[in-house]
Order: sequence, then structure tokens, then C-alpha cells
Amino acid sequence: MSASHHDPISPPPAFADYLRQFWLAAGGDAARLPGVSVTGHGALPSAFAVTDFATAAIGAAGLALAEFAAAGSGDLAPVQVDRRLASLWFGTTLRPVGWTSPPLWDAVAGDYLASDGWIRLHTNAPHHRDAALAVLGVAAERAAVAQAVARWRADDLEAAVVEHNGCAAAMRSLDAWAAHPQGRSVAAEPLLHRATGVQAARPGWQIPRQRPLQGIRVLDLTRILAGPVATRFLAGFGADVLRIDPIGWEEPGTVPEVVLGKRCARLNLKDPADRAVLEQLLGQADVMIHGYRPDALARLGLDADRRRALNPALVDVSLDAYGWTGPWHGRRGYDSLVQMSTGIAYAGMRAAGSDRPVPLPCQAIDHATGYLMATAALRGLTERYASGVGGSARASLARTAQVLVAHAGALQGGPALAPESPQDLTAAIEETSWGPVRRVNAPLRVGDIAQAWDYPASALGSSQPQWR
Repeated sequence: MSASHHDPISPPPAFADYLRQFWLAAGGDAARLPGVSVTGHGALPSAFAVTDFATAAIGAAGLALAEFAAAGSGDLAPVQVDRRLASLWFGTTLRPVGWTSPPLWDAVAGDYLASDGWIRLHTNAPHHRDAALAVLGVAAERAAVAQAVARWRADDLEAAVVEHNGCAAAMRSLDAWAAHPQGRSVAAEPLLHRATGVQAARPGWQIPRQRPLQGIRVLDLTRILAGPVATRFLAGFGADVLRIDPIGWEEPGTVPEVVLGKRCARLNLKDPADRAVLEQLLGQADVMIHGYRPDALARLGLDADRRRALNPALVDVSLDAYGWTGPWHGRRGYDSLVQMSTGIAYAGMRAAGSDRPVPLPCQAIDHATGYLMATAALRGLTERYASGVGGSARASLARTAQVLVAHAGALQGGPALAPESPQDLTAAIEETSWGPVRRVNAPLRVGDIAQAWDYPASALGSSQPQWR
């Protein structure tokens, strides 16, 4: 998979600002930023600079990959990102051949009009759907849900659903979020919370030029989108990514999209024997990327101190939805909910002259956070290679959203993306567990380093929980 070959263009100011924020947040050297160039034309329609955001997030991860590869070769490869393909990759990359992907959303999920404004219910997981329906006192039928929601104030229903361990978000404006206690807390946080681990032996990694991450072990405990995007990126440059899911867990709408290049196993972490297997895997990992809520791993006896004790040199990268401080820290959340909470859907509604929430044209907060996490993981590996010291980085969807909204209105009147064509897709057929697919060509080129995935997308639980 290779990016479109076009002459570099002069990058828009929003791109340069986003790239700088992503790269510096991961501890990168600003002197390396000129090594990223941009090709391609057009932009996603939005009240925000989504295409610049996508291009910058992928560019930062590419720069981190180039830096890690240079630790082995001494030669920093140029990084080039295609704006158009980056925009497509922030949507979906997978094009089924002769079959149809399952729907991305549960039938009940979506935006509903409460008595005083809009609210979004996220019901893709059965237990989240059950929580919302229990609060509303209705069956899983959209018209009945709409009638029940209309009797609630949006804030009150949000609080009630969250209290029942469900997921919901009332729509707020950008100003309302900025004044909200959680909005203020998130605004005061760094884009990445970074910390240095303890001194350990320097790794004796060989860093092959064509597959720089070959032999790097990545333990993937992530769900849905942001975390899996990070680990999919690492797998594309040779990392041995082992994804661990609970027994019985499925994500039919998103799994085929994000498990490319990974092996997927299952463990019951409430079972002592399976937890011991996870601890063994963790002790042998180079990177762990996880999206559990802050208290969930602690309840399993795997808090940050325990993970560091098991593996002093670990590069430990984690994700939270609403930030790591403030009254909502630890709250369940997803990209679509964060867009409602932080004012993005409201700003989209106002810009479009619509009477209902207008989200981004893709789940850009998830995707950008995923590439930011990959950037953090790669910078952690580079620092470990140089010094032997591991480290940690913590990202949040809400804090990433704050980066995006700095350039509201940046794309108004800009040229649209050209329609997708067969030339945008790989010639090769990927034989996934669900059927044959073609993928959108990758948007990133890092010198002559090959971006390729060792495994097709495969079903959860299709591999054993062991390193290759």
C-alpha cells in the first residue's frame, strides 16, 4: 500500500499547528518538523479543519516512525502524507468484495430531542443499551425511546444514564463546554501526560530498515477505535501486535476495520489462571496500549505500579475519554459522545444552519488520538533504545478534541475531496475472516520503508495468547 504520488504542496496553517502540537506533546524535537511534507488536494466538509487534523496526526506518527528507524540506520527518512488518502483513512479503509459490512450503530443509538435540547445515546454494547432503556423504562424501539427522552431534561437524562453505567452525552456549545467544570479541567491538562519509567538495561534491538518494528512486541488491550488505530499503525511497520479481548466480546461493526496486521486472542481476566497469562505477556512486551477506564485494571491488580513492577522497561500508553482530572475523569465515553459534550456537534449544527446536531464527517477524535498514541509509543521506544528507560503516556479524547476546535471554520469554501475511485484502492485482495476486501491505499510514505501488514483482518479469538 503506498500513498498517491503528487508533488508536495504548501501545507495550510492549521496543518502546521496541529502537527506541531501532536509532535511536541510526545516530546519530539521541533527541529524535525520540516521533515514532514504534504501532497494531495481537497478537504472533508466540516466546520472544522478535519482534513488538516487527519493529515497532521498521521504525519506525527510517521515522523516518530522515521525517528525510530533512524536510531538504527542513522538516516532520518522524509515523511510524506497524502491529504486525500488521510481523509479517507479517518473514515473506513475497508471495501468488502461481494459481501456487506454489518451496521456501525445499534438501532437505538443516536441523537434524540429532550425537553430542552439534544442528547446522544450510545447503545452499541448490550449493557450500555440496557442501561439507557432501564432509565427510560421502554423497550428497544426507536419511537418509544424518542417519546421517553422528550420528557427529560438533557442534563438530567445524561446524569441518570451515566449513573446506571450507560453512555450518553447532552449537546453543549463550545462556550458551555469551556465553562463546564470538566471542560476547564481538560483545558488545563497536557495533550499527553508523559512520565519516565525506571532505569533498565538498554535493549539490544536490531532495527531493520525495511521493517523497523520487526520483533517489537505490542500488547493491545483496546476497544472500538482510538487504541486499535494506534496498534494497527504499529503493525503496519512490523510490530508483533497481540490483541486480547474478553471471552464473548464482539465489535461486529469495527473489528474488520482495525484488526489488520494483528493476532487476536481471548482471556478471562477475572480468572486467576488467565490473568497470570496476561501478566506473563505483559512482562515480555515492549509496549502496552490500553483503553480500560482508570480503575478497571487496578481492580484486576494491574495498576500502573504493578505493570511497572512486572516490566520496568515497558512503554505504557493509555487512553481515557473525558480526561484524567476533573469530576468526569473515568467517565465512559466515545468519540460521538465527546463531539456532543465539547461543542463540536453544536458548532457543526450552527455552521450548517441545521436544526439538529451535525457531527464531524468521520470519527476524527478517535482516529487522531490513535495516531497520537502511536506517536507516543514510538517516541517511548526511541527513548528506551537510547537509554534503557521505559515510560508512560496518557491521552484522552476530550483533550484531543480541544486541539481540533482551535481551527473552527478553517475549511469553509475550500475545495471538496474528489470522489473515491478504483485507483484509491489496493490491487491486492485481503482475505479477512468475514470475506474478501480491498483497502484504501495508505496515506503515508516514510522514505523507502515498507508499510505492509503481515496478517489479514482476523476474527477476535482466532489466535492463541502467546508471542510469536
